[in-house]
Amino acid sequence: MRKVLTINYSQTGQLSRILQSICAPLSQSTQIELEAINIVPSKPFPFPWPFLQFFRIFPETVVMETIEIEDVKTKYQNYDLIILSYQVWYLSPSLPIASFLQSEQAKEIFANTPVVTVLGCRGMWLMAQEKVKNMLQQLKAPLLDNVVLSDDCGAFFSFLATPLWMLTGKKQPVSWIPPAGVGEQDILNAHRFGDAIKLRLEQDETPLTQSMLQGLGAVKINEKLIASEKVASHSFKIWSKILRKIGPQQSKRRALGLMVYVTFLIILILTVVPISALLKKLISPFTKDKIKQQKQYFAEPSGE
Repeated sequence: MRKVLTINYSQTGQLSRILQSICAPLSQSTQIELEAINIVPSKPFPFPWPFLQFFRIFPETVVMETIEIEDVKTKYQNYDLIILSYQVWYLSPSLPIASFLQSEQAKEIFANTPVVTVLGCRGMWLMAQEKVKNMLQQLKAPLLDNVVLSDDCGAFFSFLATPLWMLTGKKQPVSWIPPAGVGEQDILNAHRFGDAIKLRLEQDETPLTQSMLQGLGAVKINEKLIASEKVASHSFKIWSKILRKIGPQQSKRRALGLMVYVTFLIILILTVVPISALLKKLISPFTKDKIKQQKQYFAEPSGE
């Protein structure tokens, strides 16, 4: 009997639905035992988020400062595969998942166990996955595949749609902005990844060592966002240090600092981002080889 463990944390429930779609074929197999655990913060995060609270966790999320989470209980010590699903917060894995991956429990569960990561997010996820890759390496857990389902509303509108969803709890609080979130058909079609994993587990009893999802469109790299993510990640690191020095998470000093930061962020999105996009388009003929290499790297191990 093959043993597969899924690990998940989802605030809105969208990521849970994606994971369920992927795992549906596995749950129907008589040769696979599927076990699911959810990561639970000792102090739950709200949804929808109060405005300031949404930004207060920004510095701690960027540096992946651990929070208290409930202990998880698993049936077995060893698994044939772990499917790790996580949200992206501020170009980083969500605090509950980042905390779990840095825990003593994770060292025991992940050691020498192949992993498939699953993300449901807006278009910017590359830097978060880089952080998860590093943590999996420290856990000695080989990454075999990565599945990313991104928002339907597009990169530009997601700057507005996703925060509005987080702050109001509504996918489309205003009519002129497309609804946030992954499309329903994309979620339903995610079962194809489970079909491929099921086929490999049932037909070959050897340990998993190679990608199972190549050729299935597991990820799609938006080349226009690669440079933007790198610049934003660097900016986030600088601002997270500044804000942590200004004051503790719930302090008035932190709140004032955050208001300055949010203003800076809005100006950045309205001015620097469009200008940067234009410049990248102008120099694209001279950088196409480099961009191609970057796309291939970030698409690994499953490929586009």
